[in-house]
Amino acid sequence: MNQTEPCFDVAHLGHVELLTDKPEESLDFFVNVYGLTESGREGDSVYLRAWDDYEFHSLKLTASNSTGMAHCGYRTSSEAALQRRVAVIERMGLGIGWTDGDLGHGRSYRFNSPDGHVFELYWDTNKYDAPAGEKPALKNIAQRYHGRGAAPRRVDHFNLLASDVSKIRDFMVEAMGSRVTEMIQLDNGRIGGCWFTVNNKGYDMACTEDHSGSKGRFHHLTYAADHRDDILRAADVFLENGVFIETGPHKHAIQGTFFLYVYEPAGNRIEIANAGARLIVDPDWKPVVWTEQERKKGQAWGLKTIESFHTHGTPPVAAASNHGDRK
Repeated sequence: MNQTEPCFDVAHLGHVELLTDKPEESLDFFVNVYGLTESGREGDSVYLRAWDDYEFHSLKLTASNSTGMAHCGYRTSSEAALQRRVAVIERMGLGIGWTDGDLGHGRSYRFNSPDGHVFELYWDTNKYDAPAGEKPALKNIAQRYHGRGAAPRRVDHFNLLASDVSKIRDFMVEAMGSRVTEMIQLDNGRIGGCWFTVNNKGYDMACTEDHSGSKGRFHHLTYAADHRDDILRAADVFLENGVFIETGPHKHAIQGTFFLYVYEPAGNRIEIANAGARLIVDPDWKPVVWTEQERKKGQAWGLKTIESFHTHGTPPVAAASNHGDRK
């Protein structure tokens, strides 16, 4: 699909719901080690947020017998924009239907990606009202900076695995109004990876090829910190708390993100990154295309991409056939 004129009906990534089969251990990681704050609970879910997320939550952590992503949520730019996107998605035949919302937002429209990932769009949202213990000293941030654990500032992006990235590319452009900012073109003609934005960030979603033959799996969720030094500090925080560090700190060639990847206790891959400096302000931006040979050179400073980055996803491959039975 050709790159189209940006429509900006979708404003930004709002939240991701992750499943965990180790709910107590995962919650302890996200609050005390990663540094998010609990903003509410409902049923088997705990709602979490970084200190400068303006909405009620950016992570919904749900107890389950599996792992991976239950759904991702994007906020639209208006109610009219929500209706426009729903009309497009229904014409595409990907709709699931309307929900009544939850603690974090009002009604939402859910739909499937071509690979089976669940997306939702919403307009009405519950903006965070900091209680007394979380009131910031400065009125232009959402919550006080507490410095607990890695203490990222805001949700930044997520990465999905898919059996056919080209179908996700077309889906994101048509259904979400996203722009493709960078992509990997493999020698065999397939697209190995694609990076998308709905606004002027470098990216809010990425999709890479799932070599396992499975569908609908999750690669990672990323929160952003202000400085590269925050990522180095996070590495020491993870080290001291026995968290498995998969790779980094280092710098990506694609998008230039300074990164660090770990696994939370249930096995979902989590990143903390300094990802906010690069903006796409060019209104007729053309995607940067990387060849397979260029990507084999590794990351920006020569670090080779480790094998698990191409193979590890959640739910694990053995459980992927039950992915559709998640809560």
